[in-house]
Amino acid sequence: MTEALSERGVFGAVRGAIARAPEQDHEGGIWSRLSERLDPATYRPQLRPDVEVKTFKLRWGNDYAMIANPTELLHYQLSLSDVPLLELMDGTRTVGEIVVERFQESGDMELEGVADLVRELRVGNFLTDRYVDAREIVDRAAHPASLARAKTREFVNTLSVDWAGAHRLVDWLYRRFVRFFFTPALGIAAAIVAALGLVAFAAVYRSGRFELGGGSAAAQTFVLLGMDYVLTFIHELGHAVVLVHYGRKVKSAGFMIYFGSPVFFIESSEVLMLDRRERIAQSFAGPYAELIFSGIAAIFIWAFPDAAISPFLFTWAVINYFVIFMNLIPLLELDGYFILADVIQVPDLRPRSLRFIRYDLWRKLRRRERMTKQEVGLALYGIVGVAFTVLSVFTAFFFWETIFGGLISSLWDGGVFGRLLLVALALFVAGPAIRGVIKLARSVAKKIGGWIDALRFKLQTGWRVEAAELIDSSPMFEDLPEDVLSDLAGRVELKRYPGGKPVFRQGDRPHAFYVVRRGKLEVVEEDENTGKDNVIRTLERGDMFGELGLVDGARRSATVRPVDDAELFEIDESTFDRLLSDSVNLPEFAPTLHQAAELRSLPPFASLGSASIAELLSRGRWISVAPDEVLVEQGDQGDAFYVIGSGRAEVLQDDEAIRSLGAGEHFGELALLMDIPRTASVVARTPMRVFELDREGFDEVVAGIFRRGAVSAAPIERTAEH
Repeated sequence: MTEALSERGVFGAVRGAIARAPEQDHEGGIWSRLSERLDPATYRPQLRPDVEVKTFKLRWGNDYAMIANPTELLHYQLSLSDVPLLELMDGTRTVGEIVVERFQESGDMELEGVADLVRELRVGNFLTDRYVDAREIVDRAAHPASLARAKTREFVNTLSVDWAGAHRLVDWLYRRFVRFFFTPALGIAAAIVAALGLVAFAAVYRSGRFELGGGSAAAQTFVLLGMDYVLTFIHELGHAVVLVHYGRKVKSAGFMIYFGSPVFFIESSEVLMLDRRERIAQSFAGPYAELIFSGIAAIFIWAFPDAAISPFLFTWAVINYFVIFMNLIPLLELDGYFILADVIQVPDLRPRSLRFIRYDLWRKLRRRERMTKQEVGLALYGIVGVAFTVLSVFTAFFFWETIFGGLISSLWDGGVFGRLLLVALALFVAGPAIRGVIKLARSVAKKIGGWIDALRFKLQTGWRVEAAELIDSSPMFEDLPEDVLSDLAGRVELKRYPGGKPVFRQGDRPHAFYVVRRGKLEVVEEDENTGKDNVIRTLERGDMFGELGLVDGARRSATVRPVDDAELFEIDESTFDRLLSDSVNLPEFAPTLHQAAELRSLPPFASLGSASIAELLSRGRWISVAPDEVLVEQGDQGDAFYVIGSGRAEVLQDDEAIRSLGAGEHFGELALLMDIPRTASVVARTPMRVFELDREGFDEVVAGIFRRGAVSAAPIERTAEH
């Protein structure tokens, strides 16, 4: 099962061979055995005993859970609805059995979501049998590299080098020294030093005895930079020791180029498993450590203003207090931001606010739609955050020019060598700005490329063939005649959507349907009252969406937005209506789509994709039931599953009515899941229309989901940086 759940790599090729060689197989033959062994639906997932699961309740909704792999310090964020699934992964149930047991509890056939979760856990080594990445092993064997070359390549690609053994050093420092600062006596003393330092610095600054930079020698400036790096190390150590204090581990530490400056960092993804107050303490620990040491320097300057080192310490203290201030401002994605996000319990505050401003705010203002308190807060935070970011760039420029103006003059007056060093230093510090310009240029080029591609798409046939093939691969459209398919492909438009920009929103009137050419998208149900989003399924290449909305004319029941940049083939409403109206050439097409739309409207099937809906149509049937007709008899062997389209029924147990069932409700699954006789009778009380799915169809629809899935693991990381 090393690759069965990802359906990639070596086993993907094996499964392809299985599909291409059915004529060589016979019952019990090698292809049958391989197919059974590689069938994800028969896999029995078992969580490792050391895996930790923790739930988090948030004030504004969007509650979530975190699952941690303590060996590799890998963390996934899950929805609360996924947590009961984890309890079923004890090694006694197959994936298929977990799916149907989940269905029994929730009444929603969330097949794709269950399959994706198992794949993600498998790849992330949250399960007892270790995942082996065959592709990576082959790649390493084909391109061997020494540790030094690997680290060099890592630095070139990421501008950082990390050290996996940092936890041992932090743990040793904590046990020998730092843990005493968590005692009441030393903790109070440190707080007093930090507070008195601020008072002393204010007094020294008002005295006017010291001036900033200007005439600083180059050597003195480099010493200042060196001391600042020491303080940065102390800052990151503050974050790390709080993790250790709360029983967590430091995944790694290292050195990186951050906004043009070489700094230390710690990889503190374990903070995701801390409670809210502990996360706030961990975020504050870095600036607090700087406050203590800056306070010591300020008190020394105040007590000994005539000391030879005092002017130097004054400049150093100014730098530190400025950095601490910028670090604690919650408008930049630094420590203050994480503190604010935890205080108000909106963990994705900045990206969420920027997305709201970019895609939703102006639409709501233009339509004069009422905004919730949460949306008003997101808008204010996003607007102020963007303004402050721009202001901070200019502030930082004038501040650092004042501090290091002397260094620039000294290097410029130092001859050819000094000027070359100044150019190198300017390129080094301006690295992020240069990368930003390059990124902007690439973005503009990408936009222009999109226009060119759209024009080429109109002139070339290659992409139209690709669109036709993707449409034809959908079970909903597989019976389209070739001439109709060609006409449809000729009217397709290629659309690009950046990550986060909705393709359409919940409540919008449908005007097109789409086929995913590239990228990954989420189908999200939005609760307008709480602002809570519920991802009901994901879409990838070849998936089709939006077509059933064009059939029934109902407004969109969910929002679809890309996770990252995505390319879609769009078929507009007029083209789709032309297909539906051509009933002479397509006698089965329109009725099939109407049946599919009707099935999707039933709650148990609401989260299914088009392919699954098509399988239900081929395996099940609609039946009409007269009043007082018995649909299920207590004690009989279960052979079908039912969902009520219209009408009402009564559930009887030992001839006693125990409850009634109405439209959208289901029954009959218990006998199928547990292979037991019917536990109750179901009798129609009004004329009913019921969708019936027999045992074979039920099993086939469930098993078929796992053969179409794709891995979408997205580990959540959080790095503390200076």
